[in-house]
Amino acid sequence: MENKRRKFIKDTSLGLVALSIPSFGTAFSKKTINKNDDLNIGVIGCNGMGWANTISMLKNDGVTLLGICDIDQNVINRRLEEIKKQDPKAAKKIKIYTDYRKLLDNKNIDIIIIGTPDHWHCKMMVDACASKKAVYVEKPISNTIEECQIMLAAAKKYRSIVQVGQWQRSGSHYRDAIKIVKSGELGNIRLVKVWAYQGWMKPVLPIQDTDVPGGVDYKSWIGPAPNRPFNTNRFHFNFRWFWDYAGGLMTDWGVHEIDIALFAMGATFPKSVVASGGKLAYPNDASETPDTLQAIFEYENFNMLWEHAVGIDMGPYEKREGIAFIGNNGTLVLNRDGYEVLVEKEAQGYSNWGDNKMKTVAAKKRPKGVNYLDVHTQNFVHAVRTNNSNILNTPIESGSIAAINAQMGNIAYKTGNKLFWDPKTYKFKENEEANKLLKATYHNGWKKPIV
Repeated sequence: MENKRRKFIKDTSLGLVALSIPSFGTAFSKKTINKNDDLNIGVIGCNGMGWANTISMLKNDGVTLLGICDIDQNVINRRLEEIKKQDPKAAKKIKIYTDYRKLLDNKNIDIIIIGTPDHWHCKMMVDACASKKAVYVEKPISNTIEECQIMLAAAKKYRSIVQVGQWQRSGSHYRDAIKIVKSGELGNIRLVKVWAYQGWMKPVLPIQDTDVPGGVDYKSWIGPAPNRPFNTNRFHFNFRWFWDYAGGLMTDWGVHEIDIALFAMGATFPKSVVASGGKLAYPNDASETPDTLQAIFEYENFNMLWEHAVGIDMGPYEKREGIAFIGNNGTLVLNRDGYEVLVEKEAQGYSNWGDNKMKTVAAKKRPKGVNYLDVHTQNFVHAVRTNNSNILNTPIESGSIAAINAQMGNIAYKTGNKLFWDPKTYKFKENEEANKLLKATYHNGWKKPIV
């Protein structure tokens, strides 16, 4: 039965994944856990990446799924049926919840996976930390800069082990590329380009509001967001393109690429940011977030250019997504398939630039048969078992840096202004309109977490 279960987990994980700074120190919890202890997990939001993360985590020996929480009974039924077909015994252990707070009350659960829409991440993570659970939270960590600060404070207060689902950090070819960037071989890097061109994204056609589908607790799905009539366009998956719940491609894809870019460059927050774009590809579709956007971030010694576009795949360097570190000696182009270094021939040997002649660097492909999400969840499980948040590949601090930068890009777009960041006050300088957008407003009786 165990072999059958593991085959199910492996096969399911491959299908799902295809869709797709220092820490606070040691942490955790309600009981002492050592490397040989079993771990029980509960998942909140199991329709998309929440389930992919669950399946990946279950590949680790001694990890058992005890709880599933979702506002859509149809999704829960589908997930239970998947498990039951492969391992009826494991399915019997799983308890179903519609209120995530009841799941957190389960003292037998050690780890919480949060795979809900972005507007729920902050409240759920803070409550999970207060419940002495380790947390794996999907990216972006929150829908506002203020919530990022709250989540950091909660992780620190409760000394919680929190991993963010920016799994590119766990990829071996990403690590190798970062080493090249940090080595200085590229020469002085004056510009980093990060982008996501998403050709698969078609117009979200406007449709009428409808009654809430059977089995859906829509009131709980809305939660702290403004109350609105049910509309399928704003529900599963497509919530990403509506400001109440998320930040569009700038935060959805941006945090992945921005995370690697800033980590490699040793940067945190920009001095300034300006953005321009709009609904230029599909001006009449139902989405609110821009389908075309460019944002320029100014750091101490370099600029970063973010751009995204829907409906087309021909991004910079003929890659649909990626990061390019542009130096005096050469440019390293990196994405999920691998990396290559393009040598700047005219710059070779110019010692008066302070650069040495660059040697040819071999291109590298992503290793075949290696699932980086699995590596990421293994890293998290190991951190929990060893009670050591310092070994996390993407701790909450890293998730917050990526999310805050991406949200700055959206705020610059919304205001139409060039914004200047004050790291001492954690606000924009002399721009009250922008500073209002830093804040989170909770509705429907839900209260913003206070840590």
